[in-house]
Amino acid sequence: MPMKTSEINFKVKLDENNIPENIEWEATDSGEKGLKACKSLMISMWDKEENNTLRIDLWTKDMLVDEMKRFYHQILLSMADNFEKATGEDKIAGDMRDFSEYFAEKMEIIKPTNQ
Repeated sequence: MPMKTSEINFKVKLDENNIPENIEWEATDSGEKGLKACKSLMISMWDKEENNTLRIDLWTKDMLVDEMKRFYHQILLSMADNFEKATGEDKIAGDMRDFSEYFAEKMEIIKPTNQ
């Protein structure tokens, strides 16, 4: 059976100071044609040779602070879900979700649960 190949591409428009003004992406398996706009992206890759994480973190200058807070909150929740799925470590994943809730409360994304 032949192996399937999928591509994800990013196009980043930079200003004169190399700060992202516009970020667009497309994926061959997305079901949609053409570039889609986004304001921020975080990509983490595991380098098996160096046994280390490589990262790309970009956001446009028009991304609002409140949007960034929500972005991080959702990433924290996704990390907990992915960690549990990848490792089966449900207790620590629960702790990660608890921290995500704490983060959301402190960033005033959600109201505290004890009110």
